[in-house]
Amino acid sequence: MRYRLGIDIGGTNTDAAILDNDNRILAKGKTPVTSDVITGIAQVVGRVLSEARLNPEDISHAMLGTTQVTNAIIERKGLARVGIVRLGAPATKAVPPLAGWPQDLRKHVEGPGAILPGGVEFDGRPISRFDRDAVRRMVVEARDKVQAFAVASVFSPVRNDDEQKAAEIIAEETSAGTPISLSNEIGSVGLLERENATILNAAVTPVARRVTHAFKEALAQLGIQAQLFLSQNDGTLMSLDYALQYPILTIACGPTNSIRGAAFLSGLNDAIVVDVGGTSTDVGVLASGFPRESAVAVEIGGVRTNFRMPDLVSIGLGGGSIVYKDEDGEVCVGPESVGYAILQEALCFGGQTLTMTDVAVARGMADLGERSRIQVASQTLEQAYQRSVELVEEAVDRMKISANDVPLVAVGGGSILLPDKLSGISQVYKPEHFEVANAIGAAIAQVSGTVDRIFSLENRSREAVLQEARESAFHEAIRAGADPSTLELIEVEEVPLAYLPGNATRVKMKAAGKLKS
Repeated sequence: MRYRLGIDIGGTNTDAAILDNDNRILAKGKTPVTSDVITGIAQVVGRVLSEARLNPEDISHAMLGTTQVTNAIIERKGLARVGIVRLGAPATKAVPPLAGWPQDLRKHVEGPGAILPGGVEFDGRPISRFDRDAVRRMVVEARDKVQAFAVASVFSPVRNDDEQKAAEIIAEETSAGTPISLSNEIGSVGLLERENATILNAAVTPVARRVTHAFKEALAQLGIQAQLFLSQNDGTLMSLDYALQYPILTIACGPTNSIRGAAFLSGLNDAIVVDVGGTSTDVGVLASGFPRESAVAVEIGGVRTNFRMPDLVSIGLGGGSIVYKDEDGEVCVGPESVGYAILQEALCFGGQTLTMTDVAVARGMADLGERSRIQVASQTLEQAYQRSVELVEEAVDRMKISANDVPLVAVGGGSILLPDKLSGISQVYKPEHFEVANAIGAAIAQVSGTVDRIFSLENRSREAVLQEARESAFHEAIRAGADPSTLELIEVEEVPLAYLPGNATRVKMKAAGKLKS
């Protein structure tokens, strides 16, 4: 029998779980995040291997969900400088690339850029003729000043010829292995948001390389020679090679792993999921067994993008959230947190800081540390608890799409903070193994591929368009590491675009299948 290992690195803890072929959970573990990532992974994986009484060679697949890419953008650390090629002159010169970016992020990312001829109309007609010489001159001038390139062309999701030609020129003129991000492979239709997502993808490629190296190194130290995958932010997986091309797709994969884990542990396909960690709480929606996708443009680190993202509300509430009184004497909770230092800082563990974990222990909701160490007025504790409940109820209300009561699944180590009843919720589920739902979600995940394009129906049938989209989605899933024989469509969306001439329609399809072994 072969076994799967799921790992999730959050802001506070690194979680791990081992499942067998029948999806039975054999072992689980949790350890505080370490600064070098590798140590934390090695510690928790070694522990669950020992608990499951398995040899390292018994692990056939290992899956990692990580916040490292998200943190790099938010903290402005470890980012590559990017050469930016926009194809769409003269039509797109009014708004230059990186317009609207926060200055501190722009300072770390911006390399030489140019707006050059190329691009197409919505129906594939050229805007202007692609200029190979102009692209080559720009690349030669920029190559010694940047570590990656991003190429965005007008309506490239409709026709990507010009982006492909530009990528060929960049590959010819730069050293082998230089990361090249193409917008048609990352974002949706709007040029500026798609360009932003593509530049961010190029900027985080060094982070992705560091994470994948740490993942390989940590498992190699333990003697695990498994197939390795990273979690995507739609609740599915991708191979390491695919992840190195599209690292931005790992953003928000932690909450989506928790949502998938919540579905598996609770047996529910439709519910609100509240994932309470040590630092923050993520509220998402489980729809047909997968995370509901955001229908609006999403800001990442202050940058507006339009690539695939889960629909989430995040609040600064977790087990490590600091409880304090403001200038008016009101009891406040978070958003500051002691994070992974909770074992040293919280009162119940002998520290000096009142945290929400202390509130839960003092109220008898959790059995951690020593309750006698929490010498705080009961009124303060009760006010902090009520404030935390209000924060969760407000977030849940923002995610609901009807006034009816709905079920809620509480997961994450910090979900001990949640009561058994919440306003607007029919029932609160706290399934077994809730504290490692994110690692379990990574371990059970499938591999997916998505296509999101505009097609013109002027000279072709709807059936031909849907078939092309289906084949594209299957192709992407296979590239990401799926077994072709297990693929099936899990999402089909077709939206006629009445505001565009030529009988245009936007088709979005997602295919998913089991891991290729």
